[in-house]
Amino acid sequence: MTNKIAVLMGGNSVERDISLMSGLAILSGLNELGIEAHALDTQDVSILDLKKNNFTKIFIALHGRGGEDGTLQAVLDFLQIPYTGSGFMASAISMDKIRSKLLWKGKGLPVSNYVWLTRTQYDSGLDDHIKKKIFSLGLPLIIKPNCGGSSFGISLVNNIDFLCKALQKAFLYDQDVLIETFLNGSEYTVSIIGNQVLPSIRIETRNDFFNYEAKYIVNDTQYFCPSGLSSSQEIRLQQLVLSAWNVLGCSGWGRVDVMADQNENFYLLEVNTSPGMTNHSLVPIAAKHAGYSFSQLVARILELAN
Repeated sequence: MTNKIAVLMGGNSVERDISLMSGLAILSGLNELGIEAHALDTQDVSILDLKKNNFTKIFIALHGRGGEDGTLQAVLDFLQIPYTGSGFMASAISMDKIRSKLLWKGKGLPVSNYVWLTRTQYDSGLDDHIKKKIFSLGLPLIIKPNCGGSSFGISLVNNIDFLCKALQKAFLYDQDVLIETFLNGSEYTVSIIGNQVLPSIRIETRNDFFNYEAKYIVNDTQYFCPSGLSSSQEIRLQQLVLSAWNVLGCSGWGRVDVMADQNENFYLLEVNTSPGMTNHSLVPIAAKHAGYSFSQLVARILELAN
C-alpha cells in the first residue's frame, strides 16, 4: 500500500496559530520529496475518520492540549495508525512540567527550586507555609502554567508585589502553576531525532526572558548553533538531555530545554514532544547544523513513526 500521510495541525489549543504554521511547513517539506501528504485541521475533522480515509501514517504538528498531551496519541494507538513522536504516556508526562520535574528529581537529575501551587490553594488564600516556601526561592521568579507551551501565561516577577498578578495570569491557562527560581545564566535547547542528539543551541534575547514575543514576533532573538560550549560542556549537556529524555520514556523526536545558572551549571526545564517547525523554530536550526535539509528532517521524523 502506498503511504498516505495526514499532517494534523491547528486544533483548539491556545497554540493553534503556531501549530498551523508548523503543519504547513511540514506539509511543504513532505510534498517537496514527492510524499503524498494532506493537511488536516483537527478542529474541522474527526480523528476517528483517519482509518476509513486510508491514512497510513500521521505526522503530528499539533501543539498544546489535545495534540501534545497524550490524548491524541492514545486515540491513534486505538486506531492502530503509526504516528510521529512519543507515545501517549511519555507525551502526557512531558506536557506536565511538575511531574516531569518529580521524575527527574527522583533520578537525581538537576532541576531548579520550585513551588507547586494549585488553583484551590490560591483561591483559598496563600497560607503562611506556602508564602514562606515561595519567598525562600528569592527573586526574580518565573511563574508559568504547568501544562502549556509557547510561553503563554508566563511571567517574570522581579518584585514580590506583582506575584498575585502573575499568578492570576498563569491560572487563566491551567489549574496548576509552577513558581520557579529564575536562573540568570544562558538558555539552551537540545533536539533529539531517534537516537541522535543534535548540537545544542544557545538562545539570546533582548527581552527579560525567552517569551512568546521573543519566540515568534521580534527578529532580534539570536540562536547560536554551535552554542559556544566547550567540547566537555557540550558532552555533559547532551548526556543530561538524553537522560532526561529516557527517564520520561520519550521517543521519535523532540526537544529538551535547559537553563544554566551563573556558574554554567545546567538545570532541566521541560521536554517538548511536538516542537514547533516554523521559520523561527529551533529543531530545524539544529538539524541544519547536523546536515539535514528541512525536507530531510521531516522525512526522518516520519520514518521514525510507529
